[in-house]
Amino acid sequence: MRFGIFLLAGRFPGQTDAEALRRAADAVVTAERAGFDDAWIAEHHFMSYGVCPSAITFAATLLGRTERITLGTAVSVLSTTHPVALAEQVALLDNLSGGRVHLGVGRGGPWVDLEVFGTGIARYERDFAESLDLLLRALTDERISADGPAFRFREVPMVPRPHTVPHPPVTVACTSQSTVDIAAARGLPMLLGMQLDDEEKAAMVRRYAARAAEAGHDPAAVPHVSAVLAHVADSADEARAQLLGAMPGWLRTGLAGYVTVDGRPRTMRDPHEYAEQLCSLHPVGTADECAAALLDSAERTGIRHVIAMVEGTGDHALTKRTIERLGSAISSRATRGSG
Repeated sequence: MRFGIFLLAGRFPGQTDAEALRRAADAVVTAERAGFDDAWIAEHHFMSYGVCPSAITFAATLLGRTERITLGTAVSVLSTTHPVALAEQVALLDNLSGGRVHLGVGRGGPWVDLEVFGTGIARYERDFAESLDLLLRALTDERISADGPAFRFREVPMVPRPHTVPHPPVTVACTSQSTVDIAAARGLPMLLGMQLDDEEKAAMVRRYAARAAEAGHDPAAVPHVSAVLAHVADSADEARAQLLGAMPGWLRTGLAGYVTVDGRPRTMRDPHEYAEQLCSLHPVGTADECAAALLDSAERTGIRHVIAMVEGTGDHALTKRTIERLGSAISSRATRGSG
């Protein structure tokens, strides 16, 4: 098993952006001390749901404040980023950190970001596979060029080359069957979100396995990642009450930030119902209860790498407590298991 934390840097009601970002940054340092393997940061634009606009920049900052833990992006959005520019940044950090970077990428959504950054709706609807393939070539090949619908340029050398061979790990956020198929065809691991239950994640793993095998990849060798919500308190009732007292207000204002670029309708989740759903799906309770739930989930889904979203209350002290207690409980179970 591999355990990490997952951060959104959400700005909860009454907070500033600086407070949200400092809470997320301090969580990474706390996670390293607590023994977690990695820490992943989300990327959002123009919304309070998450106030980190560049996951790769956040990762760079925290690589400089840590010594052991891996920093992941969850995710860097290929619809609004040039894949070659992203590959350059990843290679830079891979060299400077000695291989402590894990690149998570995703398609993104039909949001106003596409208009602001000038990439257009086609980058979201049509060009994800081309963007992903160009990114992989830029991380692997010494020289690259492009002659596709979305990207055209002359041959250039890729400098610097990554420290990790053949390239730093790349994981693809999958929310649809089409994206599962894209990841499977390339033998890349999936990152499955906390909006999915264990049965839905297991079904996606099964689909991936079938498609990967068809493409000549061994699905058993692919390390998928599962994101969950986790919150630790002295009892399950207390943990649940703390989350339900804080999450709906954050979700109400945060999710309203998703604005479509072309006016297509979208249905916003009821914040109270969504908070209730997340609490019912994921580890919420004492540290031992949460650690046991994480292991049970791994058995049901077949995913052995779990990252826990620990900022569900938006409270700095409670976030730190969850990380410390959960890390201790996981370590204790690992020690008992090895004994």
